[in-house]
Amino acid sequence: MKKLNALTLLLLVIGGLNWGLIGLLDFNLVTYLFGGTLLTKIIYILVGLSALYQLKPCYEKCTN
Repeated sequence: MKKLNALTLLLLVIGGLNWGLIGLLDFNLVTYLFGGTLLTKIIYILVGLSALYQLKPCYEKCTN
């Protein structure tokens, strides 16, 4: 479970950095690296699922 937690946190950091680059420089790193392929879409889906997965530990820490 700790490995899954670490992986989802890593994906969230990558997603956050990508959004920062989009906002600041209008540069999408994920699309630049992988093009407009299915892999790009999968990465975005994994980042979104990671955010949903991280809601549980965040909620548990905030309510204890």
